[in-house]
Amino acid sequence: MINPRQIEAFRAVMLTGGITSAAELMNISQPAVSRLISDLQHALKLTLFERRGPRIAPTSEAMSLFQVVDRSFVGLDLIEQTARDLTARRSGALRVASMPALGVGFLPRYVARFLAERPKVDIALRGSTSPIILDWVATGQCELGFAHTPIDHAAVLTEKLVGLPAVAILPPGHPLTAKDVLTPQDFAGERFISTTPPTLLRYRIDTIFADHDVSRIMRTEVQLTMSACAMVAAGYGVSIVDPFTACEYTGHGLVMRPFAPRVAFDLAILRSAQIPLSMIAEDFLAGFQEDVKRFRAEIGDLDEAPK
Repeated sequence: MINPRQIEAFRAVMLTGGITSAAELMNISQPAVSRLISDLQHALKLTLFERRGPRIAPTSEAMSLFQVVDRSFVGLDLIEQTARDLTARRSGALRVASMPALGVGFLPRYVARFLAERPKVDIALRGSTSPIILDWVATGQCELGFAHTPIDHAAVLTEKLVGLPAVAILPPGHPLTAKDVLTPQDFAGERFISTTPPTLLRYRIDTIFADHDVSRIMRTEVQLTMSACAMVAAGYGVSIVDPFTACEYTGHGLVMRPFAPRVAFDLAILRSAQIPLSMIAEDFLAGFQEDVKRFRAEIGDLDEAPK
């Protein structure tokens, strides 16, 4: 019967070209290597090396055997390297789901930076509405999800991120751009672009205008806040949207202003309640939370409106 140590000795001799060098590579004595090779030849009933003066030379059988042995060792080396990469968080796979507000620019940019430092990591980034994201995380289709709060599901853990204010958006040159802070009364009689219900943000916005008895011209609804931003930037109407999407369109002429009273735009991290996060997911989440905090600090002046 052959054993792994005999195969290791055979590979060492083939790689170094001699018994002495193989012994140094394996950190054992020269007689120990000779004995391992002899036992291997006996077990295989093959002559693997021939003596040629002071040196030994592999036979054709040894060359054929070495091709198979080396492939096996390469496979083991790959397993060991993969394990080291996983431990060092340099490799792995991650599936992330996000609502469109983050997926339009903020999250893809973070993913790009994350992958630039980890070229062996695979990430699948999916986008949808919060209820669908909840289902993807609950059923194990995604390891992490970013959605609106509140969300309640027995199979999903929910962690609320730092709160952010929704912002008013205006076309360039609109008279309301002269104001530092906008209120519901400023939108009276304005063409207002709303998101298609049901969304939590839409509900909160409509409730505020109803409480202040302000009527808007509401002939336009869009499914995505990015559509509202594009229409406002093009000069049609005004709106109130999440700050992530609004910031993506400020370079296209869109103007942002704080809105009072404050309309909360809440974010939640969703993860499985049964399966712990992988090391890659933990790293991803920690970096993402830091990015959100920095973003929150950058737009701080938009939350200075009265609560």
